[in-house]
Amino acid sequence: MYIQQLYTGCLSQAAYYIESDGEAAVIDPIRDTQGYIEIANERKAKIKYIFETHFHADFVSGHVELLKKTGAKIVYGPEAKASYDIVVGKDGQEFTLGKSTIKVIHTPGHTIESSCFLAIDENDKPVGVFTGDTLFVGEVGRVDLAAKSELSDRQMASLMYDSLEKLKKLPEDVIVYPGHGAGSACGKNIGSETTSTIALQKRNNYALQPMDREAFIDIVVTGIAAPPRYFFTDVHLNHVGYEDEESLSKNVHPIELSQFKKDMEAGIVVIDTRSPADFAKEHIAGSISIGLDGQYAIWAGNLFDNVPFLIVCDEGKEQESITRLARVGYDKVKGYLKGGVNTWKQAGLKMQSIESIEANTFIGRMAKEGSVLDVRNEGEVQQGLIKDAITIPLAELEAKLGMLNADTHYYIYCRSGYRSMIAASILQKNGFKNLTNVIGGMTAISKTGVKLEVPAVA
Repeated sequence: MYIQQLYTGCLSQAAYYIESDGEAAVIDPIRDTQGYIEIANERKAKIKYIFETHFHADFVSGHVELLKKTGAKIVYGPEAKASYDIVVGKDGQEFTLGKSTIKVIHTPGHTIESSCFLAIDENDKPVGVFTGDTLFVGEVGRVDLAAKSELSDRQMASLMYDSLEKLKKLPEDVIVYPGHGAGSACGKNIGSETTSTIALQKRNNYALQPMDREAFIDIVVTGIAAPPRYFFTDVHLNHVGYEDEESLSKNVHPIELSQFKKDMEAGIVVIDTRSPADFAKEHIAGSISIGLDGQYAIWAGNLFDNVPFLIVCDEGKEQESITRLARVGYDKVKGYLKGGVNTWKQAGLKMQSIESIEANTFIGRMAKEGSVLDVRNEGEVQQGLIKDAITIPLAELEAKLGMLNADTHYYIYCRSGYRSMIAASILQKNGFKNLTNVIGGMTAISKTGVKLEVPAVA
């Protein structure tokens, strides 16, 4: 049996290609599917199945596209219902893949239909379990996404408790292949590793430790951030289907300066996908920094509804800037500014900049004037923060601008400097003029030796 993980960093998402004796399966494919077909062709295999661990909320799956291109069957676990042809597997049902077997393990909790797929090799040995959004490294899937249905988050957490008991009974050397890594909003605090084993998770994952049902429920329903805006759009698309793969690049076309300016004046959001450092030096006034070198699509989907966008990017990054938005169902991009920032600048139009300083300089200056704004998530803040820092998670910043004073000088940090530049651009667009970004964020700050506070748990 051959297993290959295909990890998409901007989505913190793992898809998998599995093959045995010329037959292949793909688990949880992303929307741009050609890569899976190329792997199968190179290995002279035929894609027989597309296994979906659940109806994904955080990206548009490539299952429908792969079905059209390969004729492979789409397989979900029990309780799944879709507007296209699927195979609804039963708990314990086995699917033959060459000389190997893929077994359905129904694991509701993240969603009702959530299922894991156990890979059993030609020697009848379980070798790996594809856990989707049920079990991550160091974490479990969030249990609140079905809250609009007849089941509450506590009821979903109770189902998750039973599902994890199933996984804990697997052989300890079985490799855990999760659907996501660190940064995904599908879990509260997912570990950075993208694979593990049942043994390691039983030892190190808080959710797999011995505890009674009520204690487990209390833990997993606590501290869940609000789901990103795009989640429910993507769930809907994955249920009913979507436009074909050509839509990934249909909006990759240049916009002349005059039209770009008119569109911007009409209120269309401008996303600048260049690096935070380049954005800090100079950018189009009113544009928002969401760099390609981070979780670009995730943050676009966190901060904005599925509305038209205008793109500013480095030359050669036009296709990537637009394709990655389409992966989360954002297909309304009008195009990109022809010639990029230089076109705007050469026309004498308004440019802005944002001060960025090193962590050591920040430590020396912060005690003298200004306020500190921490835009990390709650779980990150609990690990330590600057004394007296104002804490507002980036996803909540625009809704909580009333907590801040536009005349105050704010030093802004996150974990690495990526989110803090996004935050600074949002504040600047909303009239805040005195802003300083801390390069390297808390990662760099912690190396200065400054004493951090650990906030009291509410």
